[in-house]
Amino acid sequence: MKRLLTALAAGASALTWAAYFKDITDAKRRIETGNVLDGIEFGESGEGPPVLVIHGAGGGFDQGLALGRGFLGNGYRIIAPSRFGYLGTPLPANASAEAQADAHARLLDALQINSVPAIGVSAGAPSAVHFCLRHPERCTALVLVVPMAYVPDRAPVRELPPFFAAALNVMAESDFLFWMSTKVAHAKLVQTLLGTPIEVYRNATRAERHAVDFMMRSVLPISRRAAGIRNESAVASALTRPALEEIAVPTLIISAEDCLYGTYANSVYTAGQIPHAKLVTFETGGHLLVGHEAEVRSQLRSVLTQPTTDQHRAEVRAASR
Repeated sequence: MKRLLTALAAGASALTWAAYFKDITDAKRRIETGNVLDGIEFGESGEGPPVLVIHGAGGGFDQGLALGRGFLGNGYRIIAPSRFGYLGTPLPANASAEAQADAHARLLDALQINSVPAIGVSAGAPSAVHFCLRHPERCTALVLVVPMAYVPDRAPVRELPPFFAAALNVMAESDFLFWMSTKVAHAKLVQTLLGTPIEVYRNATRAERHAVDFMMRSVLPISRRAAGIRNESAVASALTRPALEEIAVPTLIISAEDCLYGTYANSVYTAGQIPHAKLVTFETGGHLLVGHEAEVRSQLRSVLTQPTTDQHRAEVRAASR
């Protein structure tokens, strides 16, 4: 019996390692497709008008490309940078949202692109906002999806107990430990990592659950994203109110009331401060807006086709005075 149990354990270990090796190999192959210009890693996909897609926490250019394809479908040239500390983009001494916004502009310079709509997703929203404010001539439209954003009088973020903080730091450095957690604590990660109520996931269609699972797998290899992930808390804690009333391009903000990262309040406040911004919210869907892909795509494509005229900018600026 002892030999049988030992053999079964060895077999299970071999199968586990084989499954991990396949997933991590696929993940590493996916991130080999990036390019680097002026020290900034990025990916491109599709043909048509260029659109800058800025990924959230745990992402990289690969996640940005996947988000862009899901949001926009065909007919656009998606440009997806890896933000500071993610994959092939190093973490500089100044890794603020403002510095990241300037890096977006430098990437456009290197690509010889004059202006683009900017889509900021989750933790990618702060640099998208500052890109639009610091480089207004480069931004033709602004879309914020489940945005991390300033809200007045927000309660301070509670620090994790030292044990849990240490465990998360170890997991962020270990691709295998993170991979194992996706297998043994999948439901917990859907809620904590992806900010989506588990009931939303369980009630979703098979295709929608597959999309959620892909987003979780897209964090691999987490070791190549760890520096960027750690920087997110610094950016979040340093958030101050930007000059939202100076944004003078068509703006769309999307969130769900049950987003477990609390982006609904962020979205309502931000939309109320940007002249003529359009706010689209859903009662359910969580941080990934599960079940609303078709409507999100329709709303995004609509705002990207709105003309950004000098008259529009002048009207917005006049209204903000």
